[in-house]
Amino acid sequence: QIGGFSIKIGFLGDRDNKPWDKIYCSGPEPCTKMTMRLRRSHSNSQFVDSYICRICSRGDEDDKLLLCDGCDDNYHIFCLLPPLPEIPKGIWRCPKCVMAECKRPPEAFGFEQATREYTLQSFGEMADAFKADYFNMPVHMVPTELVEKEFWRLVNSIEEDVTVEYGADIHSKEFGSGFPVRDGKRRLSPEEEEYAGSGWNLNVMPVLQQSVLCHINADISGMKVPWLYVGMVFSAFCWHIEDHWSYSINYLHWGEPKTWYGVPSFAAEHLEEVMKKLTPELFESQPDLLHQLVTLMNPNTLMAHGVPVVRTNQCAGEFVITFPRAYHSGFNQGYNFAEAVNFCTADWLPAGRQCIEHYRRLRRYCVFSHEELICKMAASPEKLDLNLAAAVHKEMFVLVQEERKLRKALLEKGITEAEREAFELLPDDERQCDKCKTTCFLSALACYDCPQGLVCLYHMDDLCKCPRSKQYLRYRYTLDELPAMLHKLKVRAESFDTWANKVRIALEVEDGRKRTLEELRALESEARERKFPENELLHRLKGCLGQAERCVSEALGLIKCPPGGVPRCLGLSLTPCPPQALLERVEAFQAEARAALDVPPPAPGTLQELLERGARLGVEVPEGRRLERQLAQAAWLEEVTATLRSPRARVPLPVMRGLIQAGRTVAPSPAVDVAMAELQELLTIAQRWEEKAQMCLEARQKHPPATLAAIIKEAENIPALLPNIQALKEALAKARAWIADVEEIQNGDHYPCLDDLEGLVAVGRDLPVRLEELRQLEVQVGTAHSWRDKASRTFLKKNSCYTLLEVLCPCADAGSDSSKRLKWRQEPGLYRLDAESLGLSAQDLRDPGAVIVAFKEGEQKEKEGMLRLRHANAQKAAPPLPGPGPPSCVCGQPAGPGMLQCQLCRDWFHGSCVAWPRLGAQKPSPAWWEWDAKFLCPLCQRSRRPRLETILALLVALQKLPVRLPEGEALQCLTERAITWQDRARQLLASPDVAGPLERLAALRHRLHGDSDGALREASPGGAELPLSPPVPVVSPRCPRGVPAELEALSAALPRLQGPVLELSEGTRRPLEELMMEGDLLEVTLDEAQSIWRLLQATRPPPLALFRLLLELEQAERRGARARGRDPEKRRKRRAERGDLPPLAKEELEPKRSRGPEGGDPRDSPTPGPQAPGVSVGYSLGQWGDCGVRRVPG
Repeated sequence: QIGGFSIKIGFLGDRDNKPWDKIYCSGPEPCTKMTMRLRRSHSNSQFVDSYICRICSRGDEDDKLLLCDGCDDNYHIFCLLPPLPEIPKGIWRCPKCVMAECKRPPEAFGFEQATREYTLQSFGEMADAFKADYFNMPVHMVPTELVEKEFWRLVNSIEEDVTVEYGADIHSKEFGSGFPVRDGKRRLSPEEEEYAGSGWNLNVMPVLQQSVLCHINADISGMKVPWLYVGMVFSAFCWHIEDHWSYSINYLHWGEPKTWYGVPSFAAEHLEEVMKKLTPELFESQPDLLHQLVTLMNPNTLMAHGVPVVRTNQCAGEFVITFPRAYHSGFNQGYNFAEAVNFCTADWLPAGRQCIEHYRRLRRYCVFSHEELICKMAASPEKLDLNLAAAVHKEMFVLVQEERKLRKALLEKGITEAEREAFELLPDDERQCDKCKTTCFLSALACYDCPQGLVCLYHMDDLCKCPRSKQYLRYRYTLDELPAMLHKLKVRAESFDTWANKVRIALEVEDGRKRTLEELRALESEARERKFPENELLHRLKGCLGQAERCVSEALGLIKCPPGGVPRCLGLSLTPCPPQALLERVEAFQAEARAALDVPPPAPGTLQELLERGARLGVEVPEGRRLERQLAQAAWLEEVTATLRSPRARVPLPVMRGLIQAGRTVAPSPAVDVAMAELQELLTIAQRWEEKAQMCLEARQKHPPATLAAIIKEAENIPALLPNIQALKEALAKARAWIADVEEIQNGDHYPCLDDLEGLVAVGRDLPVRLEELRQLEVQVGTAHSWRDKASRTFLKKNSCYTLLEVLCPCADAGSDSSKRLKWRQEPGLYRLDAESLGLSAQDLRDPGAVIVAFKEGEQKEKEGMLRLRHANAQKAAPPLPGPGPPSCVCGQPAGPGMLQCQLCRDWFHGSCVAWPRLGAQKPSPAWWEWDAKFLCPLCQRSRRPRLETILALLVALQKLPVRLPEGEALQCLTERAITWQDRARQLLASPDVAGPLERLAALRHRLHGDSDGALREASPGGAELPLSPPVPVVSPRCPRGVPAELEALSAALPRLQGPVLELSEGTRRPLEELMMEGDLLEVTLDEAQSIWRLLQATRPPPLALFRLLLELEQAERRGARARGRDPEKRRKRRAERGDLPPLAKEELEPKRSRGPEGGDPRDSPTPGPQAPGVSVGYSLGQWGDCGVRRVPG
């Protein structure tokens, strides 16, 4: 979308919407309207006579008559209240115009956004058509001077308005850049590849190595990421400087020229002073007006006040670069396309710091933290260019000095509390100074009593009125860390000078010592690693290295002696000596060698010198071999002495073995034998201790810490490096740390968390140390696991996809139907969401308070989500029509025949996909509203829903655990929620509006059970006779094949069921329904929920369709089971005949909920207990009171 841009010619609004603030740019002396009008009509005497004062109605003293620039009325300056001493300069408006302007509604500040959307082509067609129509000539023939003259004429004009549109500040990441970019979206040509990596590519320039902005991680739009600009004639950009006074670069890809006006950075303050002088009222209301890009002023006016201004026309294919704090503005000559971005070099850093101080005075928000940028570069000086490192060092020095001064002032005010804060991890709006809006990084001042307040240290007196003792310093680095960072920068910045000095001394041999080839190579490698720039010294060093390496290669070739030949020196053969002279030299050498060998022990240096002299003789002498053997012995003994007598380090075992192996190759001597015996003894002792330590590390029977400490103490006396002893020492240190951790956890204010204990147990088991506390922790962990397993068996269904913690917590995403179905379809055991739906992290689960708060919030979310889900599902067809349609049920398939509706979420499910209530498995009752036909889908009933008494037993066991489990907190919350609901339910059931219907319903049930013929009638609330339970036919054993007798009896009884049998007012029924919904959300079985359900059932007609569907599903299931040979009734009968299963007593054949304290029917009591969900009890249809229905076997 091309953003709109509107030029309100002559008017510049501000945030206070003062429409009379104008800038007259026609010349240095602006003239009033009255003067201009008199110039045009000076000969019209009637016009002049019309100027009379609106207050005194006189026209005399016209030199003191003041003309209003708004309504052209006239006023004497002495008639005004208060009177004016002289004619005011510039624009003046009368009191009526001022009042009218004040009453006008405020106008929008800045430029309006266009309502029309353009493509690049449609915008170009519009722009070219506008320019051609405006100048009445083809666009390419309009001179740039004419467009410039017309632009400033329109700006200076008071009456004319021209509106144009400007596609400004378009994000290149969203709409694409004009430069080639390696984004993987398309393949670049070789030519495009060259431009894509060029430093002049505006996508690359901000992140070059020499650019400061490459050290900012975020993609700052407009600064690091280029913006696009699509302009048309007269579309302008007002006077402004870049954010943080950075450099900017603008490239005009194509189109007509762009006219620029610029002011050097040294004249920036002069320009601001001129602007404030000419328009003081604008800057009084908004000090940072020039940062809003809404202020235009004629360059001629600025130059008339001494501001230097330069201009240029930027054509297609040209760059324009603006320097820090260089004000610039301009306009477009016509349709064009440009791209711009900011960049910062090393010389910008001082300007950036000054800009932050300027922003602080104006209370303007920063785009990024200057302190954070400097510290980030200082933290990695090795990545900085040399020039950049030097500049950062200077800025860091100023920053450290200023920070020291501020913290010292803070300390003098009595603020001593401090805490470290990683400001770079906080959002910018959470670390801005409340006073000056600067983004804090190094330090900030906060208050314990005013946690929302934060100020920089420059405004430490503006934080709050709290005592200084409540205020504390938040700092990023200590005052000791900052100098260390400064020193690293200094080393990096001065590294080149140090290296250059070393190279100069080495090349010129100033100290008289020639460097080795390795030293020169090290200097060259240092320059390469530290990325020093190319320079003369480096070229000289490389040239010297090349010459030296060539000399070494030639020398090696010259001094090699061919086999059987005579040694050569420097490529020249030795001059043959006369035999007598050579013999004399050999004999003298032999005498000297024998003398040296007879003096024990000979020095290795002397032996080496003699060997070298003998090699130069060119004659083999017998003493030469002796010299070599003696030299080998001396060298080996010297190495052994240096190794064993070294006071700094212990001898590693491989070194000792190597010395022994080398000693075996040396010729034997008394000294060699003594040294070998000493080495062998030391090696044997060291190996013995190593074996002992290895046994301690690998033994199944671990040793206590005291035993290991004694072993380590004895091994300390051996002057050898023993790896196993060292490993044993590390294991002992870990064991002691482990014991300290255990004591810290056990002695804490609260019981330890299970996760912490499991971690300690895992660590303790891996340690090769016997820890007495480990057994205690294992018992505690095992007890906690046993409790959790018992709770899981109590709550979780077989192959449940839910975890225990999730079942115990409220279903906070109950309103998200799609997520529930996805979760249900996942394989069991793979779903491990735990408390993620409650917004609890792993750390939050350790905090009981966090679990309780999340549980309370989850309750409300669960209720609200269920209400939304019920409302959404209520809009579906009831029941859904079979056939193609939206997905339904947990299987995600379309609706089909035999759909069941969940009583809680009101959604529909296939009968073949879910478990439904078995009517044939219940004890029959003539009161149809007591039939347990309530269906809850597996998405709503997530657990077995144990009774409250069972949960209380779990809580009692939980209290005995010395371990904290998140499931324990969740179970306590669930129990509290259930008890709260139970109290509410009992209060409602005991209220007069509900207790009466309950009594009538109980009496009716007694009468139905006592009616022998099953045809009782009850008076309806209106006085009419209402048949409640029709006669149930006696079922003979001969039923249709495959259909159980009890199901056939129930099916035959359905047409005779009638109702409702009770009437409740809307005010009574609604609280019951709301309470019923909340009770169904509980994963707990409560008798009060069953009572409310039966009471609500009795107020509705019998759900015959539901009863028929349930019976059909059960009949189909039993027929299928018999076809597969899995009939449960026949299986039980065969096992009883074989004697494998004893016959069940009558009370055992009945479901648990039907057993009373004395064998009677518990439904005689007002609040009967419901059958446990998910438990199906198989039995035959028994007697219905005295209705004459006999028990059918099998």
